[in-house]
Amino acid sequence: MDKKIKTNKYFGFTLAEVLITLVIIGVVAAMTIPSLNNSTNDIAIKSALKKNASVLQQVLYKYKIENGIPLSPVDYEGTHTLKPELIKYFNVMTDCGLGNDDVNTACVPNQDNGAFDKKNKTEYLTYNGKSKIYMSPFDDGQFVLTDGTLVLLENYDVTKILYISVDVNGFGKKPNRLGKDLFMFQVMDNGSLKPMGAKGTTYPEDTYCSTSSASDMNGAGCTSKMLK
Repeated sequence: MDKKIKTNKYFGFTLAEVLITLVIIGVVAAMTIPSLNNSTNDIAIKSALKKNASVLQQVLYKYKIENGIPLSPVDYEGTHTLKPELIKYFNVMTDCGLGNDDVNTACVPNQDNGAFDKKNKTEYLTYNGKSKIYMSPFDDGQFVLTDGTLVLLENYDVTKILYISVDVNGFGKKPNRLGKDLFMFQVMDNGSLKPMGAKGTTYPEDTYCSTSSASDMNGAGCTSKMLK
């Protein structure tokens, strides 16, 4: 006569196995989430840069239509003369003046001689983050747009150059590094706008967009690379 043997078997994970699994998930998350965040930030910054490049092109077009001639470095002999002519074509939320000694946290407290403010505050770092950038190419006026973009101007009467730079996520947000979220454009003699780093601009990409350069303008030439 056969005997029926009743067995009760319970299958599941032990507490130790669950804890080990959670640890593994935590390690994987710690490794992947920062990478995903960086990738997302890069995409957002690149998108904002493209938008700002389009805005600058529109501003120069409006200037040309209203004045009958394109904006050109040769038309601006005096330092600080560009901002009053250009600011009216932007949607401005905050006028920062020249920026030096300004208490508004959206503005960069640089001095117009290229030095940093008297509190020795770190404004912007170079592309590789190794040193502070030289502020002189950004000190002829600044203002904040309604979307939070910080615009910094440079028109130097000696070298006859016009730079328009944008911090696409504003001074209050990191990384605050040249070529990472602060980007430079140059207005050429014929009135065209070129991303810094492009052929013919002051700071070429191969020299001024490097992870190893010690220049205090390293990152200036990254605009053209980012837009590519």
